[in-house]
Amino acid sequence: MHRLFLISVMICLTSSGRSQTQPAWADGDKTAQKSQTIDSTAQVSQEAQDQPVADGDNKTSIFPKHLIANRYWLSGQANFIFQAHGPFHSPYQGTNSFVGYGETANSRLMTLYTGVKIASRTEILFDLEEAGGGGLSAALGLAGFTNLDVVRNPELGQGVYISRFMLHQTIALSSNQVDTEPNPFNLQGSLPSKRIELRVGKMSLVDFFDVNAVGSDSHLQFTNWTVDNNGAYDYAADTRGYTYAAIVEYQSQKFGVRFGEALLPTVANGIDLDWTLSQSRAENLELEFRPSWFKNLATYIRPLAYLNHGNMGSYAQAINAYQQGITPTPDVTLYRHPDTLKQGFGLNVEQELPAHMRAYFRGGWNEGKHESFCYTEVNNTFSGGLIIAGNRWSRKNDKIGTAVVSNGLSTDHRDYLADGGLGFLLGDGRLNYGREFVSESFYNAQIWRGLYGAAQLSVVANPGYNRDRGPAVIPGLRLHVDF
Repeated sequence: MHRLFLISVMICLTSSGRSQTQPAWADGDKTAQKSQTIDSTAQVSQEAQDQPVADGDNKTSIFPKHLIANRYWLSGQANFIFQAHGPFHSPYQGTNSFVGYGETANSRLMTLYTGVKIASRTEILFDLEEAGGGGLSAALGLAGFTNLDVVRNPELGQGVYISRFMLHQTIALSSNQVDTEPNPFNLQGSLPSKRIELRVGKMSLVDFFDVNAVGSDSHLQFTNWTVDNNGAYDYAADTRGYTYAAIVEYQSQKFGVRFGEALLPTVANGIDLDWTLSQSRAENLELEFRPSWFKNLATYIRPLAYLNHGNMGSYAQAINAYQQGITPTPDVTLYRHPDTLKQGFGLNVEQELPAHMRAYFRGGWNEGKHESFCYTEVNNTFSGGLIIAGNRWSRKNDKIGTAVVSNGLSTDHRDYLADGGLGFLLGDGRLNYGREFVSESFYNAQIWRGLYGAAQLSVVANPGYNRDRGPAVIPGLRLHVDF
C-alpha cells in the first residue's frame, strides 16, 4: 500500500532534477508574478492569476488583449478533465462509497469573465459559467476528491449560470502607486501601496481567502479538493461553490488583513442560500504577513479563522438516537438546529525557493461536533506541495508539481460513519477508521499559446477514511484553454 501511495510523488521527483532557468510565474505568467511582490495587489485565486494579462503580445492565451479601451474586460477559459481508476480492494461499499470496480469520468468547466470600470477605482465584475460531465463515483466517497471542477450534487441540472457578480471598490490610503497587471478580479493597472478594497456581491470566498500560488489552481496545477483548498475550511458556499458576500480588505507593503461576511446554504451542500442573517451566516478573518526572511525569495504566512452560524445537525445527538433505537441508522439531518456554531482555523504558508521552485504548506482544524456543511468532510488536515517551473528545461510555461495530504475526522464524525450514518459525501455503511492519505503529481505543458495539456496521477490510501478499502490509483488527463 505504501509503495502505491508513493508512486505519484516519485514520478514527479524523478523527472524534475534537470536544468535551471527562470520560473514560469516570474516570466510566463506575469499576473502571478505581480501577485507575489510585496507591494502588489492582494493575492487572489490562481484562477484569476492564470487568466491573461491585459495588453501586449500575451503568449499564454489564445487572444492577446483582454482589457479593451482601458475599461472593459473580456476573457474566458475552458477546462476538460478525464480521470479513471481500476478495481481496488473493497470487501463492501455503501450508498456514498467511492466504488471499488473500475470506472472513468469526464468533466468540463467553462467560464466567461467580463468586467467594466465605472469610475477610476470602481468596477463591476460579471462572470458566467457552465459545468458538465461528472466525477468518479458521482463525486462521492472521498474527502479529498480528485477533481475540483466537479459539481458536488449529481442531480443538479447543467446549464449556464451566474458565478460572480460583484462590485469592487478601491480606497487609496497613500499616494504611492504600484504597478499591477489587470485580471478578471482587478481591472486596475496600478494600485495604491496602502489601500482598502471592498467587494460586495456574488463570489467564491476562496477567490480571496486561503489562496496561494501552488495549491489553488485546478486549471493549470493540482485538481484535488484538499490540495487546492484547506479541507478543514468549511467555507460558505452553495453546491457550485459560490455565495453572496461582502469583503473588506486592508493591504500595505508587509501586511494585509481581510474580513468577509457570507451566506450559508439552507441545508448541507445545498444550492439555495439562507438570507436569515440572524440565524445563518459565516464570518471569515485572514491575516497576511510577508516577512523578508530570505533575500529575493518571497514568503507568505496567512492564518485564517472562521465561524459559521447555520442550521447544522449534531453527530452526537444522531448517534444517541440510533443507540436508543429511535432511528435505524444515525441521521444527522434530523437533529439540525438554527444558529448552530461551527468554528475552524487554518494556516497557509507559501515560500518561493531557489532554482525556480515554490512550495506550500497548509494545516486546518474545525470542531467536528456538527455536520460538515459546505465544502467536504474533513475535520483536520495537513498538506504540502512543490511546483517547479518549466524554464529549467527550456519550456518556461510548463509546470511540474507534487503534493501530499493527510485528512482526518473528529471522534463524533468517525463514530457517526462507523454506525452507518451518511454525510453529504461519505458513507460506506461501516468504517474501520484510518486517516485518508492523498498524493497527486502532474505535468502541465503549454501546447500553443493558451492551449495546455496535462497528465496527472493520484493515489488515495484509506478512501473515505476506511482502512478496509483501497488504495485507489487514479490517473488523469486535462486539456485547458485560456482565451
